[in-house]
Amino acid sequence: MRAIRSWDIPVVTPAPPAALKAILRRELAARRDALPAAERQRAAQAIAGRPFPVAVAPGAVVSGFMPLKSEINPLPLMRRLAEAGAKLALPVVAGKGKPLIMRGWAFGTPLASGVWGIKEPTADAPALDPDILIVPLLAFDRRGHRLGYGAGYYDMTVTGLRERKPIVAVGIAYAAQEVETVPITPRDARLDLVLTENETIDFRSA
Repeated sequence: MRAIRSWDIPVVTPAPPAALKAILRRELAARRDALPAAERQRAAQAIAGRPFPVAVAPGAVVSGFMPLKSEINPLPLMRRLAEAGAKLALPVVAGKGKPLIMRGWAFGTPLASGVWGIKEPTADAPALDPDILIVPLLAFDRRGHRLGYGAGYYDMTVTGLRERKPIVAVGIAYAAQEVETVPITPRDARLDLVLTENETIDFRSA
């Protein structure tokens, strides 16, 4: 039998993170879309019904988001935090390649239609630097890595805020959005916690 030589073995080049992320985005979006509406609603209420894992001082700024499509709904949690004395903010897209602007908002305040039709505060709402960010995601892993939609808005925003002040970035997701490993690049900002309907996962001591 002829010995196998090293040059006979095909070299398999690992896919770059960007390609792996694109595949994962498609898979996780489909997985999230497949969750029944009642299950999504129960998940949002379960997260809001648990003690929040971060101390929220009166007047602390908590930024959330308006859910898009099958994203988990953070509004029950945001309402609870507002009732506890937090000031709320929502993201506004300032332009491609720029971090998000978080503008102040309160329940009952009218919203404008922004990029992709996402509801956002009007231009006269004050820009705020959040103390706590509630962050949407498509996937997360047990190392605190998050898969977003690819534009990098939250990565830029979290990184920029961390350069200016202590903040806590809290991902909110369905348990079904957990994956073993999220591909990462140098620009990706790590989360401090992830909240799902089943548990609170804390990465701050990892």
